[in-house]
Amino acid sequence: MSLRDKLASRFRAQLGSKLVTAVTGGALTVGLARLLEPNGYGVFSLALAISSIFMFAARFGIARSAGRYVAEYKETDGAQIPYIIRTSLLLNVGSILAVVILFVASHRSIAARLNQPALVPFLLLGCLFVVFGALVEYTEHVIQGFEAITFAAILRSCGRLSRLFLALGLVIAGFGAIGALWGYVLSLLLATVIGGVYLYTTVREYGADASEVESGLRRRIAKYALPVMATNASLVLDKRIDTLLVGFFLSPVSVSYYVVGGKIVSLALAPIAALSFTISPTFGAQKAAGNVDRVSRIYEKTLVNALLLYFPAGAGIILVADPMINLVFGPDYSGAVAVVRVLGLYIVLSAVVQISDNGLDYLGRARERAIARLTTALMNVGLNILLIPAIGVVGAAIATVFTRGLYTVANLVIITSELDLRPGFLLRKLGLIAASTIAMSTVVFGLMDHVSGWLTLALVVTVGVLVWGVMSVATGLLQPRSLVGFVT
Repeated sequence: MSLRDKLASRFRAQLGSKLVTAVTGGALTVGLARLLEPNGYGVFSLALAISSIFMFAARFGIARSAGRYVAEYKETDGAQIPYIIRTSLLLNVGSILAVVILFVASHRSIAARLNQPALVPFLLLGCLFVVFGALVEYTEHVIQGFEAITFAAILRSCGRLSRLFLALGLVIAGFGAIGALWGYVLSLLLATVIGGVYLYTTVREYGADASEVESGLRRRIAKYALPVMATNASLVLDKRIDTLLVGFFLSPVSVSYYVVGGKIVSLALAPIAALSFTISPTFGAQKAAGNVDRVSRIYEKTLVNALLLYFPAGAGIILVADPMINLVFGPDYSGAVAVVRVLGLYIVLSAVVQISDNGLDYLGRARERAIARLTTALMNVGLNILLIPAIGVVGAAIATVFTRGLYTVANLVIITSELDLRPGFLLRKLGLIAASTIAMSTVVFGLMDHVSGWLTLALVVTVGVLVWGVMSVATGLLQPRSLVGFVT
């Protein structure tokens, strides 16, 4: 099987998983938002954001480091794989225990500082969320390192489907917001067990341990985790602290608006996240084999296709934000409209980051990526502190988009220094993509006055997609036969 066929097969599996994640995540978001109403959903989301911060800390960068070395050594010295898994798992368990102890000791004071006493039971339960969330993350990244993308897709789908039914089921059964969090915890427990069993059987296939561990291997695993940990810290600052600051400066209702906007962005980014997860290990494997030119062409094609999809997607979300929020979530969430419109720009930037970000880890450029990530994340915190009290929840969205733009530029600079890219080729494609997006946006904008309900909104979106499709085919950006062949 050729590399293209392998990537296509893995992408189909991962895309299926991401679509399941998107559909179940969307249903869960809408269901919880409507069942719990803005205040209850805001408290739940705030607790989830705080727990996620501790979970990021518990990961300590070890999962990505393990995945990177698994991807490398399975090609060169498979006998070292058991050592890699054993060392990284021990490090991961140690970091989880340390963080959970800290979380248990501080959960009451966190709730008190936020002036939200209702958070206390949520944060205590959040300790279990940290444990199983970090373990699931570890298994996913190691499985990714083995390039077992199909199983990783199945694992993610099982986790998300169980989360949907457990969380909504417990809320409907009368357990309220705390029941929703229990649903999250139980689904993570299920994914941990399934992923752990698969990982154990996979490692056993590499046979008995090598006569001795390669000199310095354990040290390199721990050392490489440090820049990845810095990146994880910046992820916390970039994706979770803003939610925490909205809760600190404003209210749980404002948190619900911001979270709804963020969930819409996450759903839109599901396809590109699938592609990024699929191709990232290939970057490292192909570079290790000396195929830099091949990696460069893969990256170029992937980037062009990502922008072809997400330029119009971002524009479309900006245009239909008002009727979409009111129809899907209800008029109680109309405060999220402005947030969604600002975050429409974030979608375009994140498409570029998704393609470049994980790939830099597998290309051995985690340190540079970590510096860029941490710098822009700190800027994001500063801007949030300045803008949220001044202009409300929209200020958090503006800060996120601005710093995401800076990080996107940094990613492109680093990836350009690593790969042999063709700037002229990329700029020509970008111009054609912009033209298609402008044509689509003009048509959709002209039709927005006719939107009065679900049917008319769906018709307007359909017309926009058709205009984009025709323009993309006419300019040669989209080749229907190649697309159908890749995804089927």
